[in-house]
Amino acid sequence: MVRHIDIAGRKIGPGYFCFIIAEAGVNHNGDMDLSKALIDVAVKAGADAVKFQTFKSEWVSSGSARKAEYQKQAIDAAESQLDMLRKLELSPEAHHELQAYCQKQGILFLSTPFDEESVDLLDEIGVPVFKIGSGEITNWPFLEYIARKGKPIILSTGMSYLSEIDQAVRVIQSAGCDKLILLHCVSSYPADPADVNLNAIKTLANAFKVPVGYSDHTLGIEISLGAVALGASMIEKHFTIDRNLPGPDHKASLEPNEMIALVKGIRALESAFGDGRKAPSPAEQDTRQVARRSLVLKHEVKAGDLIEASMLTALRPCGGIDPCLIEFVVGRRVNRRMQAGQMLTWEDLK
Repeated sequence: MVRHIDIAGRKIGPGYFCFIIAEAGVNHNGDMDLSKALIDVAVKAGADAVKFQTFKSEWVSSGSARKAEYQKQAIDAAESQLDMLRKLELSPEAHHELQAYCQKQGILFLSTPFDEESVDLLDEIGVPVFKIGSGEITNWPFLEYIARKGKPIILSTGMSYLSEIDQAVRVIQSAGCDKLILLHCVSSYPADPADVNLNAIKTLANAFKVPVGYSDHTLGIEISLGAVALGASMIEKHFTIDRNLPGPDHKASLEPNEMIALVKGIRALESAFGDGRKAPSPAEQDTRQVARRSLVLKHEVKAGDLIEASMLTALRPCGGIDPCLIEFVVGRRVNRRMQAGQMLTWEDLK
């Protein structure tokens, strides 16, 4: 059985409400007012957590590292990855301020660390869970460092073979962490729905017996809703104040009204799951009475007449004898005079 993971008092796993992470990421553009505005959007949407990214630029990228193609298209193509990251780095003081603001607003503060110093900062702040990005799947020393903190881990699996995920899971578990959530992910920005392969959610759940969610980089909300329908226990989705803002991730992010619609859609979908037992719902009872049929006489009969199939038809409403029971009616006699169009009941038959 897939285990359930507890994060800040919320149980995450099959049978529980989907945990929704509003991914602010680096869409704050290094601005604290914009960061807080993003938190406000996540709160208004009803997300369970808002997540940022925590890093020291020099510990993430060398000066020679190029930007990804989607980043070049969004901002200065000639700028190095390191220079881009420097503009998006949040100070330790900013992290403390944002964590306090989230606490005041009643939403969980999370962040993805990209270096050991950032892991220590988030641990000091008191994040209840560590989120690890897809790029770190083969960074085993980093996985071990986080796992030894003794907190649950959310691991994204974009760009990975199943064998690489298996090795990363073993590293994390060997380092002492047995509270793990995997996120299926396609690390393309924006991701084409044809590349998403949502059925991999089931593959990961079957292979590792842990809660599995989906980190969505497609445009719109439809694919996230499909992931929840397939059993995703967690959804992570990038959002922004305005897709036209400068920055690497804005173009592939939801705008505020879309984020609100995503959360609303997930909660509506969850309410539709039910218990799996096939039976009329309370809301169907009136329609059931109106739409079902009963056996009705086609013409007048006298007491003692023998019922033949040709004498019967099925008309609405129900309340008499169901048409499916006609074989138990044919061949019996009526015990009273009845008019054409009159509904038969068992009391009318000898």
